[in-house]
Amino acid sequence: MASRRPALRRLATSSGGGPLGKLQGDSVRTRSPNIGLVALDGKPNGAGRVTLVGAGPGDPDLMTVKAVKVLARAEVVVHDGLVSPAVLALAPAAARRINVAKRKSRHSYAQADIDRLLVALARQGLEVVRLKGGDPFVFGRGGEELEACRAAGVACEVIPGITAALAAAAGAGAPLTHRGAAQAVTFVTAHAAGGETPDLDFAALAHPGQTVVVYMGLSKAGEIARRLIAAGRAPSTPALVVENASLPGERRIVTDLAGLGAASAGLTGPALLIVGEAMALADVGDAASTPSIQLRQGFAS
Repeated sequence: MASRRPALRRLATSSGGGPLGKLQGDSVRTRSPNIGLVALDGKPNGAGRVTLVGAGPGDPDLMTVKAVKVLARAEVVVHDGLVSPAVLALAPAAARRINVAKRKSRHSYAQADIDRLLVALARQGLEVVRLKGGDPFVFGRGGEELEACRAAGVACEVIPGITAALAAAAGAGAPLTHRGAAQAVTFVTAHAAGGETPDLDFAALAHPGQTVVVYMGLSKAGEIARRLIAAGRAPSTPALVVENASLPGERRIVTDLAGLGAASAGLTGPALLIVGEAMALADVGDAASTPSIQLRQGFAS
C-alpha cells in the first residue's frame, strides 16, 4: 500500500479560515483554521475511492460493523466537526485526518470545496472515508458529495448510520411512532442554505397524531413552537429536547410545545427538538415518576 500512496505533509499553519485553495494537476492544497495548509503530492497511480460513512450519533458502539471495517482501512478521513473523538480513534493511526467542520455560520469549508477535495484525494489513488455524523443522507449533504464523485468518475459507496433522532428517542424511551399516539414521524431541518428558517409546511406539521423531529433547531426553538401553535398544534403537546444524544454528556429536557423555546435556552451542544404526543413517554431519569401516555380517541386501532 505504501508504494502507491502519495506523500502527505503539513507545510504550514494557517491562522485564518478560507476556502479550498487551488486544485492544480496532481496536487491539492486546502486552507482551514483547524488543519492549516495541507498538500498531497504525487502522480495518480491507482484508482482511489470515496466511502461516505455514517458515524452515527457519537457513541462508537452504535456504528455499523461495516462502517467500522471501512474506517479501519482508511488512508484519509475527511470528517465533520461533530464526529466524536472515540469514533475517530477507530481509524488507523497513520490515516490522515482532515476536519471540515461546519457548525451553523462557522464554516471552515464551503460544500463545493469539500466535494472537490474528496475527488482530488480519490484521484491520488487513496482510500478516502468521508465520515459524517449520523447518517450521510439525513441532513448530511451526502447526496451532493455522491453526485460530485459520480460526475468526476470516482467510485463512491454509501454506508448508512444511525441518525441522531433514533438515538435520542431510544435513549429517552420515547418512541417516534406509537400505536394510539403517533402514526407518522417527520424529520425537518431548521437551517436553510442562507441561515434563515426553511419554508416548512407548518400546517401539515401541526396535525396531531404525528411526531415532528427538528434538526439544527436549537436557536430557533421559540420561533418553531410559535409557528406550530399558530398553525393549530396544541400548546400542551409534549416535547422533548435532547442535547448530545448517545454521548456521556447527554441531556434530556421534557416540556411542552408552549415551553419549547424556554427549555432550549442556554443549551449549546448539538440538540434535537422532538414534538408529539408520544414524547409523554420520555424518561429523564426521575425515579419519582413513571412516564405514561393517554391514547387519543380515534388513534387506538
